[in-house]
Amino acid sequence: MAPAERSFARRTLLTTTAALSGAALLGGTADAAENTRHAAWPAQFPLPDGFQPEGITIGAKPYAYFGSLANGDIYRASLATGRGRVVAKGTGRPTVGLKIDGHGRLFLAGGDSGEIRTVDVRSGETEQVHATGGTFVNDVILTPGAAWFTDSFKPVLYRLAKGAVETVPLTGEWQQGPDFTANGIERTPDGRALLVVNDFANGGALMRVDPRTGAAREVDLGGAKLPNGDGLLLLGRILYAVQQRQNAIDVFRLNDAGTRGTAITRITDPRFRIPTTAAAWGGRLYLPNARFDVEPTPTTDYDAVAVQQI
Repeated sequence: MAPAERSFARRTLLTTTAALSGAALLGGTADAAENTRHAAWPAQFPLPDGFQPEGITIGAKPYAYFGSLANGDIYRASLATGRGRVVAKGTGRPTVGLKIDGHGRLFLAGGDSGEIRTVDVRSGETEQVHATGGTFVNDVILTPGAAWFTDSFKPVLYRLAKGAVETVPLTGEWQQGPDFTANGIERTPDGRALLVVNDFANGGALMRVDPRTGAAREVDLGGAKLPNGDGLLLLGRILYAVQQRQNAIDVFRLNDAGTRGTAITRITDPRFRIPTTAAAWGGRLYLPNARFDVEPTPTTDYDAVAVQQI
């Protein structure tokens, strides 16, 4: 897909910053101390050669977990040092999106295997494998009581709850393209609905999905598009949308219901080499560089980079 030509006016960031200043004063001293402590942590660190990273998740401790498209391995890296190791061996099938819960359990989207897997990070053992009948299980978000997964080639979501998978058809304003369509997934700020990237609809859109019915409605982003939208990350009401092939993160302020969003800014960095997803820790966003613009080999180098949150 061709990169979008749109860029956001930086002056809107000043308006948003002023609006947030009252909230910043409440916890500013503690936040500043925390950010200073983390400033010495590496802002870029290597991942294993040939790893082919795509997803990232960070739990309650400062460790990032990355999934491999090459063989499904899970690599854990310390954010404090940048050093890491493989903590769960893959099965030869890919790991795309992943999330960790409060019990040390990883929920893995299995890409073109059509699988959903769960892994105990303490033992490295695979706990469950669920066949969805899907074509490309892409990304995942955890909600109270369930894990939700996208399928990039089918107009459905998968809901994993109590060890069983339910297929939820996407209806309403959802438009399924002839190729890759659904990608990243998040919750709305009020937690009542889901947000899903649709790379096809209207040149790239964000959809709000009712989890009870699957009915989708396009989020009003004021004309902004997500033609290369990949991973989503919501912090409060600030939504970070990774635009992989544009080497950028587009940032929006959402209303509580997630029906409207205002563009704040676009984050770019010369270290971006097609980042795909983002996770947050200590005032930073961490992203794996997927390098989809090169032919992967066992010796292709990969890394993760950190940028400051807005």
